[in-house]
Parts: sequence; structure tokens; C-alpha cells
Amino acid sequence: MIGLFLGSTDFPKIILNTIQKKKKKYFIIDLTKKNTFKKDKNSHFISIGKFGKILNLIKEKKCKKVLFAGKIDKPKISNLKFDVKGIYYLPRIIKASKLGDAAILKELIKILAENKIRVIKSNFYNSELTVSKGNITKTKPSKIDFVNIKKGIKALYNLNAHNHVQGLVIKDNVIIKKETTKGTKEMLQIINKINIKGSILIKFPKKKQDLRADLPTVGLDTLKDCKKANLKGIVLKSNQNIFINKKKCINYANKNKIFINII
Repeated sequence: MIGLFLGSTDFPKIILNTIQKKKKKYFIIDLTKKNTFKKDKNSHFISIGKFGKILNLIKEKKCKKVLFAGKIDKPKISNLKFDVKGIYYLPRIIKASKLGDAAILKELIKILAENKIRVIKSNFYNSELTVSKGNITKTKPSKIDFVNIKKGIKALYNLNAHNHVQGLVIKDNVIIKKETTKGTKEMLQIINKINIKGSILIKFPKKKQDLRADLPTVGLDTLKDCKKANLKGIVLKSNQNIFINKKKCINYANKNKIFINII
């Protein structure tokens, strides 16, 4: 039995589909705002503040391992409804929330570990969604591009490890825009509006990021947004990015002369 803490984006749906095909026993703790998985009979729409209910459900299912997948938005503490166990853990959640979105996930993982529940990597059942080192498109980055890439990666590594920011756009050794909690799509839409051509998107986990949850994700929509924003390439981290619709993405990149480089 596997417990699935699922947020938004397509990644959780792909994981769920794989688990169903493998006929694994599972249950879902739906952490989306819109109760996305309500049609699944194994889904439970539970507030993150109801930690006692969550722990009881995990124990009732005799579950020893769980995974987190998808974007889980930072909850507004004042709007959460807490049960007794939730109130017990409340000081820790509040402290984590002040550090950033990803810090809340890390604290939840710690609490689960204290209750002898292991959190496995989000790509545990879908290793095909990660990519190995190398340039996977016909178009390749230039020597100057690699100078920009090196600076961009360093900038990402220096960001707060407790928030969800996992991407930036760089050109001519200048960071044009950093991703906010609103995500990569909005960042690229802003780049499109200011009409800066030939920049590079770096979508990378931060230096101390917990790779069991919230892996940086790209897909065909990301490539299309890059095309609209006149970007020349995307840089990902080997085996630490989720790459959805890989074949379609590569074909689209080749057609539009966008490089995809894995470091």
C-alpha cells in the first residue's frame, strides 16, 4: 500500500496512472485546492491541518511509505482547520511557513518520519521521466551559452532552499528574471512581454532541496512558452528534473531550434 500526497500539475496524474497500471494498492490525500482527484474512490480530500486524521488514515491503511507529487501551494495558516494532532504540530508548521513553501513540505516529511512513515522519491514509479546528462536536441549551446548557464546555476544554488523557486532566465551574463511562487509559466510570459530574445531558461533544484518532493518539472507547455518568449534553450539537472512528454518536447525543440541541455 502506497499513500499519495498529490498536488496540482500533470505529474501526479502520470504517477497515479502508472500505479493503477501496476495494480498497486494506493490511497490519495488530495492536497489540491479544487479537489482534483474527487472521482477516485481511493481519494481523501483532507486539510493539511487535520494531521491527526491524515496519520490515522495512513495507519488504518497499514501504509509504511508515501510519496509527494505535484505543486502543493503554501497554505494560509489562518484559514486552516486543525484537529488535536494538527494543533500539536502547529508551532512547527508556522515556523516552517515563515521560511518558505518548501520548508512546510520538509517539516511534514520530518513529522511522517517521526511516525515511522517513510517518504520515497516522487519519481520512484516513473524513473522514465528523468533524463541523463547530455544535449538531447539537434541545436546545441555555444561556449558563451555555457558561461551564462554556469552563472545561472550558481544563482539558483544561492537562493533560499526553503522556497519553491526553481527556475530563472539569463542572457548576456545577466539574470533577467527569477521564478516566483506563481511558477515558470508566469515568468516566461513576463519575458515574452519585455521582448528579450535569445535568453536561456534554467530549471534546476536548489542546492539543499529535498529531492523526495517538489522536483522541478518541465513539459510541452514549457517548451511552447519558451518559443513564445523567444528563448534559445533550456537547461535541466541530470536525474533531478521531471520531464513530461519527453519525445514530443524534443521534437518540438528540434523543429523550433531550441536546445535542451542536461547537466
